[in-house]
Amino acid sequence: MKSFQLLDEARAPDGTVLKLVQRGEEYVILADGAPLMSSRMHGSEDALATLTHEYWRASPQPSVLIGGLGLGFTLRATLNLLPPHGTVVVSELVPAVVEWNRGVLGALAGRPLRDARTHVATEDVVTTIRSSTSRFDAILLDVDNGPAAFTVATNGALYDERGIAPIHRALKAAGTLAVWATRDDAKFVQRLRRGGFEASVRRARASAHQRGSRHFIFLAKKSR
Repeated sequence: MKSFQLLDEARAPDGTVLKLVQRGEEYVILADGAPLMSSRMHGSEDALATLTHEYWRASPQPSVLIGGLGLGFTLRATLNLLPPHGTVVVSELVPAVVEWNRGVLGALAGRPLRDARTHVATEDVVTTIRSSTSRFDAILLDVDNGPAAFTVATNGALYDERGIAPIHRALKAAGTLAVWATRDDAKFVQRLRRGGFEASVRRARASAHQRGSRHFIFLAKKSR
């Protein structure tokens, strides 16, 4: 079996070392040596877009925020559903990840950063959310493996009450939040409901062919 080849590495603001590696046609981003995402399995990342589409498809000019660029698959799935006058803002904290997607990773998802509807904000998605009011029809988050995994204190600014309130404010009326996670979290659902959302949980497979790990997507529609 071929070993992975190191293509590049970068350091996130919290000190995490990110490495981009390749084996054959597969690309993987490692975080401190552990696999963070792979080009072979992205069905649940695609589901972030497809599960929220029913809520914003009626808008002639929908605006979507994606927190975390990754390998570009959530962005691609969103663009495939977005009308010509829609927009997608992608907040990516690590500049190197943006450069990888402009370069060697670009072809994986059909070079979504070249789409005129895509706007990149090289900043923490928390910053984008807190500077927005009634701006987005949908906010899609794939950060730190979900709310049950936030071991870094700053990620509480997304998943606890401090984070839910700005998300509610940043969404348009009846806007929708979708959060990717590695496991269920009933307490997070309760926090969403207390924060003014109608919340539910969906399961999604890592592979689009219903194979691979089972992931969770929290869907939260802003209450009228």
